[in-house]
Amino acid sequence: MSKHRPRLAVRGILLIENRLLMVNAWGGGKSDLLCAPGGGVEMHSSLHDNLIREFHEETGLTIAVGAPCLVNEFHAPSHDFHQVDIYFRVTLVAGDPLAPWTDPEGIVTERHLIAQDEMQRYRYKPDSLPAIAWSDCIFYDSLEPLVR
Repeated sequence: MSKHRPRLAVRGILLIENRLLMVNAWGGGKSDLLCAPGGGVEMHSSLHDNLIREFHEETGLTIAVGAPCLVNEFHAPSHDFHQVDIYFRVTLVAGDPLAPWTDPEGIVTERHLIAQDEMQRYRYKPDSLPAIAWSDCIFYDSLEPLVR
């Protein structure tokens, strides 16, 4: 049995002119995989505050956090890794998604605004992302394998 516990992260679903904002999932050109902006939760800070901070770091944008819309789990058993992501619907408060910015951690280097009918051209996780982004439903995704 692993002595490690699942990592908790938060991510935001932001539609701008009916296009989903996505960022690169891996830094340094390791993969073309995209995901919704967000990141790890820090202790003693609310999920909303963590998402506002992480979203700003990864996109340069300021958001307001709305309702949760997805709980997603993914894991890599060979690396003793398990993460639970809680996704929230978010709205843009300030910033330009096309303006230059720099992720202070140097991980996110790309932002994409993707229409629903363009999603099949990209690799992304979780698999249910389009269904979540363009609906009002709440989803739970069971354990998905970690991919690069």
